[in-house]
Amino acid sequence: MKQASCFLSTYAADVSGVCSALFELGGMTVMHDASGCNSTYSTHDEPRWYDCNSMVYVSALTETDAVLGGDETLIQEVAEAAARLSPQFIALAGTPIPMITGTDFPAVAEILERRTGILSFGFPTNSMNSYLSGAGMAFRALAERMVDRAAVKTAELSANILGFTPLDFSVNGSAESIRKRLEAGGFRVISSWAMGSSLEEIRRAGRASVNLVVSSSGLPAARRLRELFHTPYVVGIPYGERFSEMVVSDLKTAAYTGRSRVSYAAEPAPRQPETAVIGESVAAGSLARAVCAETGESAQVLCPLETCPEIFPPGGAEAPSEEDLAESLKPFKTVIADPLYRPVCPKDCRFVPLPHEAFSGRIFRKEIPNLTADFGAFLNMLSTK
Repeated sequence: MKQASCFLSTYAADVSGVCSALFELGGMTVMHDASGCNSTYSTHDEPRWYDCNSMVYVSALTETDAVLGGDETLIQEVAEAAARLSPQFIALAGTPIPMITGTDFPAVAEILERRTGILSFGFPTNSMNSYLSGAGMAFRALAERMVDRAAVKTAELSANILGFTPLDFSVNGSAESIRKRLEAGGFRVISSWAMGSSLEEIRRAGRASVNLVVSSSGLPAARRLRELFHTPYVVGIPYGERFSEMVVSDLKTAAYTGRSRVSYAAEPAPRQPETAVIGESVAAGSLARAVCAETGESAQVLCPLETCPEIFPPGGAEAPSEEDLAESLKPFKTVIADPLYRPVCPKDCRFVPLPHEAFSGRIFRKEIPNLTADFGAFLNMLSTK
């Protein structure tokens, strides 16, 4: 029964991660579903609808197609839509129904590409995994098929930022602040994957001397770019002055040595920390390290999402279920987390809300801080709560 939750919500699904990663790039993304997944993505997971348009559609899968097989119908309808819309690429993303019926999305995408002449991707998402999985697939596909293989490295320090989606960074200026932080550190930003950059900028990503991974979703692309262009990467988000300096220093070291590194990696605290940070591993690890750098107080990361050992914060713990998380939180006096986590925290703990769009959707969107630009304000809240 550990997979059952009494109090907690769920994170945005992998299909939303695909749509979010590709939203700004001029492609046509089609969710293969009856309709429900599209409405969830549109109303809860995507805040950019208000500012720009994107070609995100649902296939309107029927019961007959699900039972008897309707791949040709899907291919015909997507091809007809592409002929009218002329997208830069086509992306197909799966949902629970085609998972059950065994739809082969890479094969469907290959047929579509041959029929339309438009670059096509097929992602075997199924809504059983989080947004990180889907966005990671999408970013890796961009690295594999969109980036110019003949790119020549720039003479000056330059970087790509990998893992930007509003599911992790909302639309509160965080993406712009991180970009400015790198520029202030002497880096030319080639591309931001995939908020604030065009597809043409992403095509030039092979020119960068180093990549900055700001979310677990950016790691698959970073690994592929390292294979293709020998580009090292640094994992971390520049929060606070001291930790931002560490990140920029690590970027320079990686660019000169060719060795990848995780900026928030440090020896775990010698004693049990009194503060817990719940969230995605890169964001939570960066936040814990930044708080420690500014205040000297250590914090332990509890991660309820998919991650991997390479980027998992030292001393952290995985907490994939509500039961595991509630048990892990018992020793802590302070908890930093999305407000929807409050019901499973110890009643006598000090709770510091840090909304995460991928978890609570639009409910607390206006309260999501830009921690790169306003880390001091967060520290004040942390000290006065």
